[in-house]
Amino acid sequence: MGDNIILIGMPGSGKSTVGVVLAKKLGYGFIDSDLVIQERCGKLLHDLIQENGIEGFWEIENRVNASLSPEKSVIATGGSAIYGREAMEHLREIGRVIYLKLPCQEVEERLGDLSARGVTLRPGQTLEELYWERTPLYEKYAHSVIDCCGKRLREVVEEAAACVHKK
Repeated sequence: MGDNIILIGMPGSGKSTVGVVLAKKLGYGFIDSDLVIQERCGKLLHDLIQENGIEGFWEIENRVNASLSPEKSVIATGGSAIYGREAMEHLREIGRVIYLKLPCQEVEERLGDLSARGVTLRPGQTLEELYWERTPLYEKYAHSVIDCCGKRLREVVEEAAACVHKK
């Protein structure tokens, strides 16, 4: 296993926020895979989803995530990263995958406007349906799970940092 930390979880679960603070604490680099996708494609996520459809976007996301090969970095993935099997297998090889778990209601409260967040919902799909579709995939790929419900940022970062030392 590589020396990276990969954060997975629903949009709004704190992957980017926790990732930045954790990277500072550990002296690691920080990569937001959504930003890498935007840079490589030269377009915003929202536009990529509109142009390619949800599944087309997932293919782009899978390809980009499967190509990441940093060292000593915290990688915050997009909420839909778990649909890319090749990418997730690759990420599990290059580091420790940590699932930041939140109850559906808390995800909903944190998110607000879903389309503005680039959340990939199929037509007619509710956030709750999406949550229950993704949860088993997050659990499948995670080496560690952190229950973030009611915890402060500092506590989540401490738990994530402790996961680094587990082998």
